[in-house]
Amino acid sequence: MIIIDSDVLIEILDRKSDKGDQALKQTIESGEQIATTVISLHEVLYGLHKYAKPVKELLLLPILNYTKKDAVLSSNIELEVEKKGKTACRTDTMIAAITINNGAKLYTFNLKHFNAFQDLGLELYQ
Repeated sequence: MIIIDSDVLIEILDRKSDKGDQALKQTIESGEQIATTVISLHEVLYGLHKYAKPVKELLLLPILNYTKKDAVLSSNIELEVEKKGKTACRTDTMIAAITINNGAKLYTFNLKHFNAFQDLGLELYQ
């Protein structure tokens, strides 16, 4: 399964984005199931509502919820990153936990935010 992060979703939804077109093609051709997290859904919906853009296509995508198991893991991820002297965005740790707990790979363009989680079990889709 490939979990699509909000930055990739934004590019895919932008009809004028070659980067988004390539990302969509790559994920479809992978043959893997595609989903996003409820966290990324919130982030993208906020922007779509703010700029009065249609949301129908986004809502067709399977959405993975944030569970108690994810909360336990994301809090541990955040703590482990802090122990290494780095900071982690809480929503990024939540997305990472959902991805890990679902045995999925995260497709993101924001590698800087997620690279620190790879040694904690996060697999990135390239």
